Amino acid sequence: MSGRVLVVDDNKVIRQLIRVNLELEGFEVVTAADGAECLDVVHRVRPDVVTLDVVMPRLDGMRTAARLREDPRTSRLPVAIISACTQYEVESGLAAGVDAFLSKPFEPAELVRVVRQLVHREAPPSADGRHEAEAEAETEVEAGQAERTAG
Repeated sequence: MSGRVLVVDDNKVIRQLIRVNLELEGFEVVTAADGAECLDVVHRVRPDVVTLDVVMPRLDGMRTAARLREDPRTSRLPVAIISACTQYEVESGLAAGVDAFLSKPFEPAELVRVVRQLVHREAPPSADGRHEAEAEAETEVEAGQAERTAG
């Protein structure tokens, strides 16, 4: 078993698309139709990762992510936003403690990669596919290598 994923999206077709792609890779998938349902089932389901749409009725993805972070039982639970990933959504998501972002429409292989990274707690990507800290560290390393090579 690769891990358990709670997929939260108000669009049934999107939920099924995500479910099928993750199940094909060996993940166990549980779904919820909105953030309120997510919060109702998350403690019973005990997922390894939660994927959230942003625009949903009752409780949107950002407020759901913030509530997951506020609860000591889920404060370290990896959360990925799967949405249009506008700049506003990314900034709001980072402020809410979201770990990764995946833009719709997405490639199934990219979905699996992001979820697998979160299950294994590797550095998850940001909207541009990389964590800001990771990109900064890489830039610093490259600059240091350039200095050593030039000098």
